[in-house]
Amino acid sequence: MLPAEGRPGRPPWWPLTEQTTREHALWDELWSRPQAVMWEQLGQVLEVAMFVRTLGEAEQPDAKGETRKLARQYMESLGLTVQGMLRNRWKIVNATDDADEDDDEVLDPPVRRSARDRMKVVPFRGPGA
Repeated sequence: MLPAEGRPGRPPWWPLTEQTTREHALWDELWSRPQAVMWEQLGQVLEVAMFVRTLGEAEQPDAKGETRKLARQYMESLGLTVQGMLRNRWKIVNATDDADEDDDEVLDPPVRRSARDRMKVVPFRGPGA
């Protein structure tokens, strides 16, 4: 469960070479998001910095398709898209929400039955039965 109010406090120190003005703005904004709570716990400072740098490059009018694709992949892996939130099994909740209600649903993925398990056994009825 991620707090809707986001991650409190200042962002971590920028780990890459000199930061552009755009990268600084993105860095500050991203580290105030709810997902940043998990990035901090998982030690993903470098991954977030690489995303910020890649996104800055992908925003340029002459950016290559590969750079834009990489930025989208970073967004998903960092839980910044709906699909990424689902894949990471993260849910944003307000402090006033009853978090205990949905804990099992978020923490335990649904049990997937195989095709064989879903088959129904039908008794054989021979000719003339």
